[in-house]
Amino acid sequence: MKLTDRVVVLTGAAHGIGAAMARRMADEGVRGIVVSDLDADAAEALAASLDCPAVAAHADATMRQEVRDLVRLAHDKFGGVDLFCSNAGAAFGTTIHAAEDQWARSWSINVMHHVYAAQAALPGMLARKDGYLMLTVSAAGLLSAPGDAPYTVTKHAAVGLAEWLAVTYRPRGVKVSALCPLGVRTDLLTPGLEARHPAAVAIAATAPLLTPEEVAESAVTGIDREEFLVLPHETVRSRYAAKAADPDGWIDRTIAETADATGSRR
Repeated sequence: MKLTDRVVVLTGAAHGIGAAMARRMADEGVRGIVVSDLDADAAEALAASLDCPAVAAHADATMRQEVRDLVRLAHDKFGGVDLFCSNAGAAFGTTIHAAEDQWARSWSINVMHHVYAAQAALPGMLARKDGYLMLTVSAAGLLSAPGDAPYTVTKHAAVGLAEWLAVTYRPRGVKVSALCPLGVRTDLLTPGLEARHPAAVAIAATAPLLTPEEVAESAVTGIDREEFLVLPHETVRSRYAAKAADPDGWIDRTIAETADATGSRR
C-alpha cells in the first residue's frame, strides 16, 4: 500500500513509536490522520504539528465504543479509513504472580485493543475490498520478554490474532502487518532500564536499542511492501527461525543470555 492520499487512524499516538509513525506517515502525503491517545493534550499538540490534515481524539483503546468512534471520526473528517494502526500497549515488568488487575489490563490493551480496532475498521475495508491493519505487537510476541509474564503472554496472543486476521482477510483485499520491534527508546522501556529491571536489561542486551523514528521508518517500509512480519531489528528474524527449529535449544540460550545480562548466573 502506498500511503499517499490515504486516511490513517493511529492509537497510542501521542508519544514514542505512535508519534513517530504519525510524523513519518504525514511525510508520505496522507489525505488525513486521526491521532488518538489517553493524553489528550499531547495528541492535540501532535495533530497541530503534522504536515498534513489531522485531527486529535481522546480515546481509551480498551473501550470498544471509543475505538469505533475513531473510525466514525475518520469517516466524517476524511471520508473513510484506509489504514488502522492499533499501537497502544502496556507493560508492567511483573512475573506470573502479577496482580489480577495487571493481567487484566495487559489483556485489554495488548490484545482486545487490536480486536476492537479490527471490528471497527473491517466493515468499511471489506466493502471496498481494500484496507490495511497494522498491529504494533513486539518481538516479545515472537520470542519472549524474560521477567515480564503478562507482556510476553499477551503479545504472543496479539501475534496469533494478527495471523488469523491475515489468513482470513487477505483474500478479501485487507492486508495485515504485525510490527514487532525489540528494544526501543520509549517510556515503555527506559524507566525499566534506569531501574535495572531484569526484563528491560535482558531486552537491551539482545540488540541495539532503536529510536521511535527508526521503528516508524520500518513500519512505513513494511506497509509499502505489504509484509506480514515487520521486524525493525533484523536479529529477530534469525532468532525466531532458531526458536522454531530448536525450541529447547532456544530456551536454554535465552536462559543463559538473561542470566548474563542481569548478572544472575551462578
